[in-house]
Amino acid sequence: MVFRVLVFLALLGLPLVSATSSQAHGPTRQKVTVTREVAASPADVWAVVGNFQDMSWHPAVYSSTGEGGNAIDATRVLTLGAEGGSTISEVLYKFSDEKMSYSYRITEVDVEVLPVTNYSSHLTVKPGANGGSLVEWKGAFYRGFPNNDPPEHLNDEAAVKAVTGVYEAGLDALATKFSGN
Repeated sequence: MVFRVLVFLALLGLPLVSATSSQAHGPTRQKVTVTREVAASPADVWAVVGNFQDMSWHPAVYSSTGEGGNAIDATRVLTLGAEGGSTISEVLYKFSDEKMSYSYRITEVDVEVLPVTNYSSHLTVKPGANGGSLVEWKGAFYRGFPNNDPPEHLNDEAAVKAVTGVYEAGLDALATKFSGN
């Protein structure tokens, strides 16, 4: 039966289209990992970054408020820049004091502030060189514009650049805090 339909379509001069023909696809998940050596013990660094509710160590964060402490499904809202500034809402989905690590997702952000969607992130403090720490901040996300042909400020490159900038600013601030300067 299928053969007869194909012959009929061919006789009519209609193109044969495979059901598996390729079509343009949407964005690709992007990943960023930034690490910094910090001249302090892992316990000292974790004491600063290990409270999900307190992100005052990051220079872009004016204030952070939230509920749930470090329990799974705890939430926080980061206010950026100054009072009344843009906000980012996040939820904690993994936390370990023992591993000095936590993972969270952004639940709400204006893509004009951070040009990403479906963002998740992991922050970990590990032993580093000479008694110091190695802090790793990594994330995975999609660009801020989910369809094909994004505007330049919402494309993959803009998303990677923005997230890299956030991570570098935070980790640089930590390194400076513990450098004795």
